[in-house]
Amino acid sequence: MPEAEWSVEDIGWEERMLDKVDILDGGEGVALTLAGGARHRFHAIWLRDNAWDDKTRAPGNGQRLITLGDIPRGTHVSAARAEGNRLHLTFQPEGRTIAYDADWLLRHSYDKVSARPAGWTAPEIETWDASLGTNIPVADFATVGRDRSALAGWLAGVRRYGFGKLVGGPAEAEALLKVAALFGYVRETNYGTYFEVRTEVNPTNLAYTGLGLQAHTDNPYRDPVPTLQILYCLENSAEGGENMVVDGFRAAERLRAENPRGFELLTRHCARFEYAGSEGVCLRSRRPMIELAPDGELICIRFNNRSAAAITDVPYEDMADYYAAYRRLGEIIDDEAMEVTFKLAPGESFIVDNTRVLHARKGYSGAGSRWLQGCYADKDGLLSTLAAIEAQSATTAREAAE
Repeated sequence: MPEAEWSVEDIGWEERMLDKVDILDGGEGVALTLAGGARHRFHAIWLRDNAWDDKTRAPGNGQRLITLGDIPRGTHVSAARAEGNRLHLTFQPEGRTIAYDADWLLRHSYDKVSARPAGWTAPEIETWDASLGTNIPVADFATVGRDRSALAGWLAGVRRYGFGKLVGGPAEAEALLKVAALFGYVRETNYGTYFEVRTEVNPTNLAYTGLGLQAHTDNPYRDPVPTLQILYCLENSAEGGENMVVDGFRAAERLRAENPRGFELLTRHCARFEYAGSEGVCLRSRRPMIELAPDGELICIRFNNRSAAAITDVPYEDMADYYAAYRRLGEIIDDEAMEVTFKLAPGESFIVDNTRVLHARKGYSGAGSRWLQGCYADKDGLLSTLAAIEAQSATTAREAAE
């Protein structure tokens, strides 16, 4: 039977050692049995496609040198043997023997039961509400700039919680660009490389007023949306103006628990978003408020009442229930039990995963000043930088243990 959900880190080294390998179904697959008794099956075609020999992958960058069409139809395993934690397989009709690292295979095992409900989240994500309190990812601006380990710790926190703060930075214009450069690149939009967040006369966006803003994700009218937003404080002596963040994934989980049909409607039907607040700009998108991957993974929240256009993609029979679910999602997001609140000081900044965490602002008075600069970046750069640091750390630790 397939194994249940597991992680290779969950079992000890001795239990991960290969005990035996069996050829299945005339060579269409193989089964690896570990010393701890766990059994993992792999198809021959999958193994051949995922070989790491120098005829299949470029040694320098690991990219494939062959296409699936280069692998013969009817590929099967004719011989298999284990040596320590190396697996040697001979493939026919090529007549080639290729070695595999058993740990790599275990980390990429797909032979497991999947009984996850729609809306499941990846294991590296932890959803939260107001009980998170002050236990948020915070790091010193200068420290993460010079210490890769400290940077990785902060980025890992952003990956887990969907937001994080930096303190101790310079209170100077364009310092936010240095934050983006820690892990990636700024994504320029019609607002420019970066934008000013302070009160304006005749503003093109309500963010440029002293009004309070409902928790929202930015730019849902873009496709794709900017996946990260950075806000950097330069002045903040105004009364009020505290920043708030809400975990959209936790809000979606609450809605699913309370109203499964409403959750399903917001995932199945597209909303529409639009922005035409500047001359020469008319941005439109058609995406669900709660987006799931084909296997049900929760991957994106889009919620921004200011940018919502007429919803036209929901059947008449479902529209009333859709609006009821939309209303309830908004109520959950507005619930104070969902929000984490903080006030930035000059030289402090925060970053949010714009596909997950909604941000808001309490209203502020005309007395004093409040000046933030904001920009967008993309999450692939953040995750790439984090993965590269983690891989290097793992390599260093493994070499030190040998």
